[in-house]
Amino acid sequence: MTERTNRQLLLARRPVGDVADSDFELRVEPVAPLDEGQLLIRNLWLSFDPTQRGWLNPVESYVPPVAIGEVMRASGVGQVVESRHPGFVPGEFVSGLFGWQDWVVSNGMTAMGPVQKVPAGIDPKAVLGVFGVTGVTAYFGMLDLGQPTPGCTVLVSGAAGATGSVAGQVAKIKGAGRVIGIAGGADKCAWLVERGGFDAAIDYKSDDVEARIRAEAPNGVDVFFDNVGGPILEAALNNLAMRARVVLCGGISSYNAVELPPGPRNYMQLVIMRARMEGFIVIDYLDRWAEAVGALAVWVHDGLIHYEEDIQEGLEHAPATLRRLFEGRNLGKQLLKITDPPII
Repeated sequence: MTERTNRQLLLARRPVGDVADSDFELRVEPVAPLDEGQLLIRNLWLSFDPTQRGWLNPVESYVPPVAIGEVMRASGVGQVVESRHPGFVPGEFVSGLFGWQDWVVSNGMTAMGPVQKVPAGIDPKAVLGVFGVTGVTAYFGMLDLGQPTPGCTVLVSGAAGATGSVAGQVAKIKGAGRVIGIAGGADKCAWLVERGGFDAAIDYKSDDVEARIRAEAPNGVDVFFDNVGGPILEAALNNLAMRARVVLCGGISSYNAVELPPGPRNYMQLVIMRARMEGFIVIDYLDRWAEAVGALAVWVHDGLIHYEEDIQEGLEHAPATLRRLFEGRNLGKQLLKITDPPII
């Protein structure tokens, strides 16, 4: 059998500002034979999320930063090609923190949890999106923190992304009277209304965001699900309803900043409107993961949740694919296809 070689993209230096191709270096090495208790996975799909940019900074967060010389961290879906592990057989699709590489040798664990089998009947790459971290984040962020009530007004920033698009649809399912999305560009805004079921969409590239929020939510915003931060957050804070809930899911507007911008200048709106602003990390809900996936699966099957996937191809394009998130070029979940599943 021809020796397998593994392409790996390693962090060569910490990005300053936007991520560059030169921040990573390519290493090619042979795939080692399996020891007892190990399995070999062919990496097929990679997930791209804004949080990955934060992992490249030399600061401790909810996970350690990616180390210089380490394979770039990313969730992936692959197929078991060989197994000397009693829990896996060749041909099974699996997911885990596989990183930017072609092949993964594992003992059934990754640096952030076990290798998981993809449930039968599910598109394998969907476990990186609507049935994965982004969908589950939307589910718990909206329901546990946002707590939408029948007839309420919900505003979502980054609404055409993988998390925001699902969050808005979850709010609608739970009876929100009006769901408004903020996104960049006419095509994304059209998708939100025509496909995502949002009641209105605000184009931050061409609209006066604060004026449009005021017009679309004349009685104020009861729930703001924020993926962006910065001026968008300030515009929302100026339009809160009494006892509103502000859910801090992300702040993509500042992830590439060399120096962190000041916090919202108008945070006293929280006091004036007796509102609550709270952040969360989805890993706090690991013990309830099955609850979210089960509900999302039913809603997708019933046509109540629609989702999109933005698919790029080729491991060598991984840095450029990560940049797409910060260039506002993706609609829905950003994925990269490495290769087709092997014939087993």
